[in-house]
Amino acid sequence: MEYTHFSQIFNDRVKRYGERTALRYRDGEQWIEYTWRAFGEQADACARALLECGVGEQATVGIFSQNRPEWSIADVASLLIRAVPVAIYATDTAKQAEYIVNDSEISVLFVGDQDQYRKAMEVKKTNHFLKRVVVFNGRVAIDAGPDVMYFFDFLAMGRRSDRGAEIAQRQGRAGGDDLLCFIYTSGTTGEPKGVMLTHSNALFQAGAHDGRLINPNDGDVSLCFLPLSHVFERMWTYYVLVKGMTNVYLDDPSKIIDYIQVVKPTIMCAVPRFYEKIYAAINNKLASASPLKRALFRWSLNAGRKRNGRKKDLRRVGPLLALRYRIADRLVLSKMRALTGGRVRFFPCAGAPLSQEIEEFFYAMGIFICYGYGLSETSATVTCHEPSRFRFGLVGTPLPGVEVRIDDETGEIQVRGGNVMKGYYKKPDATAEVFTADGFFRTGDAGLFEDNGELRITDRIKDLMKTSGGKYIAPQLIESTVGADHLIEQVCIIGDQRKYVTAIIVPNFVNLMEHCAAVGIEYTTNEEMVKRQEIIDLYRVRIDTAMAEFARFERVKYFRLLPHEFTIESGEMTPTMKLKRKVIFQRYGSLIDSMYAGEGGGE
Repeated sequence: MEYTHFSQIFNDRVKRYGERTALRYRDGEQWIEYTWRAFGEQADACARALLECGVGEQATVGIFSQNRPEWSIADVASLLIRAVPVAIYATDTAKQAEYIVNDSEISVLFVGDQDQYRKAMEVKKTNHFLKRVVVFNGRVAIDAGPDVMYFFDFLAMGRRSDRGAEIAQRQGRAGGDDLLCFIYTSGTTGEPKGVMLTHSNALFQAGAHDGRLINPNDGDVSLCFLPLSHVFERMWTYYVLVKGMTNVYLDDPSKIIDYIQVVKPTIMCAVPRFYEKIYAAINNKLASASPLKRALFRWSLNAGRKRNGRKKDLRRVGPLLALRYRIADRLVLSKMRALTGGRVRFFPCAGAPLSQEIEEFFYAMGIFICYGYGLSETSATVTCHEPSRFRFGLVGTPLPGVEVRIDDETGEIQVRGGNVMKGYYKKPDATAEVFTADGFFRTGDAGLFEDNGELRITDRIKDLMKTSGGKYIAPQLIESTVGADHLIEQVCIIGDQRKYVTAIIVPNFVNLMEHCAAVGIEYTTNEEMVKRQEIIDLYRVRIDTAMAEFARFERVKYFRLLPHEFTIESGEMTPTMKLKRKVIFQRYGSLIDSMYAGEGGGE
């Protein structure tokens, strides 16, 4: 069958897989499973209820929740009636949620827990678009009424509806140009824009990924832990459903290490910070291990690096190396892989710079990070590693059918293909600005192609900083390099129009407390700890060591340690864990200025 719309695929999968598990979710200590048949029945009931609410074709439906099966049920239900699901990050404020409700004219809003319900009701008080709020979590305390109800009551309303024929009629009018969803940019600069993605975008990406990835199939288990409101997890989840995989939902990303060892996924999307944390944790444990264990670890990792490197480049693995690897795998490498559940075939990864050292480390232990590059405007993936003969540190080759070129004058990466968005919702001028005359999307990132055809990201043009001396620096590269240290949780680099580079550093307080206990440093609070000279000197050495290979003008000259983390709730981070530099620079202006108070500014 030649699919043109996601509803066709979904209906087919429900018929094909029936009683097989489609969705799983942990509620306390209990695991709840949805078969494909149950998934289809609930999506159909939800779709009928949406019709009862008067949701029109290509009208919007809002989802304001953490990851959970109901998220996908409401998402798919919207698609079944040719509506357009619009996601709001679960951590967004009421004001941020209201902006999206107003911009996309949402009349029905699904919410997750008490916090989202409270914010939704705050918006609803004075909003003339929002007519009905539906709450996923049945434990949330609500003021029930005709315009506020639990999800199970909403489904019951749909089951009583006799409008099933209308769903079929709408699907008969469906096509690839239908809007699939809006993905709102996180708004690190300026107001968020609604990226309009179509069904043809999603179907193009499904075909392109089929031609690139290592046999994703209906036997795979994917752990959905990145926010579904972000393009990476959203488009991947559509692909998971297309392939008939089992999707396991995690509502709290901070629980990922515990969940992953229980779920044991075979495939899972993740951002570089996930790998940085595991890498830092392993190195932290290694630092306190005996000399014999450290030597065994290095020997095993070296064996993994050599053997897996030869496999990657399709070269022969000799019998002696094969034997060394089997021993190394039994003693060390398999135990390291167990940190990710032990069954992962590959990890799709994008969203920020990934240290080449960390990528090589994981590959040596037998985990393939399929590192790539993409944006909301390109339905996620533009390029990614091929299964073999790729190079670490690069972001792969363009997906089949995707054109990528480098602008001769600016070095900007530009993209054209079936994955590129329709435009920004209600923003024709902004849409026109990001397309060239011949239809290429301007990414705002700079890069170059290496001799093997893989793309290298050289600068994030949008984030690029220029010192007062005229030197360009890429803050994300510095942040990812310094942030790989197990004693560092977060890094914010400063340097734009300044004499030199400085940084605000948030320690990893759990690991730092262990260090203080080991060396006998006493303190009573985090505030006291970060002011102790021994701690400042410790971080000075570690930062200098991490940046040894950087140019002199790129190195962090001065830094300050914060006694608390940057958070989404404080407005210092986006929901996708990107720094909101403008907010941080304003909030910590006096702290930053103190590092430029003179050459004697110190730490």
